[in-house]
Amino acid sequence: MALREEFRADLHIVSQLLVDMAEAVRTAMSEATKGLLHADRPAAEDVVARDAEVDALYQQVEERVTDLMARQAPVASDLRVLITALQVAADLERMGDLAEHVAKTALRRHPSPAVPAELRPVFTAKAEVADKMAAKIAQVLSKLDTVGAAELESDDDVMDDLHVDLFKVMLSPDWPYGAETAIDGALLGRFYERFADHAVNAGHHVIYLVTGEQV
Repeated sequence: MALREEFRADLHIVSQLLVDMAEAVRTAMSEATKGLLHADRPAAEDVVARDAEVDALYQQVEERVTDLMARQAPVASDLRVLITALQVAADLERMGDLAEHVAKTALRRHPSPAVPAELRPVFTAKAEVADKMAAKIAQVLSKLDTVGAAELESDDDVMDDLHVDLFKVMLSPDWPYGAETAIDGALLGRFYERFADHAVNAGHHVIYLVTGEQV
């Protein structure tokens, strides 16, 4: 195999690893939400146990990119691809960590649901937005879809609006729970919000990769 063909083959493997990471973190946040809203201990435990798989994928991306840089002496355009892969992988790895944080909160409160009934609608909506964004990232990475990448900004705006709604409920005068539940709610809301932020970051990296322009 010619050196250039080998390089392209290795890049394809890196790209597939990133898609695998995106699909894995989507599943992780979905299962973490199941554990959170339904006190589903097995679902939450599975998220915690499988976070190592996301970390392993991240390590594979790092190792392959480092190897390519050492062996291929990439030119500027190729170097941009490799650096972008590292940046996207870092965002995806962090998304996996955030799903794990949600799962651990669910486990800490088990057998009681970690989220009271008053907050379930907003967390259900947050989870739907997170799932949509994670699915879109997988598509964006698979097809280098800059249109989908740009749409992540408006998806994130929806997540931000839901975060405002969350605090409206928790700060209302008739909030029936104590400070501990409110703190948990604030932290959980932040986990979903940051999950969305990292998805947006990954989309920005893809746009830069394709267009050469910083978002």
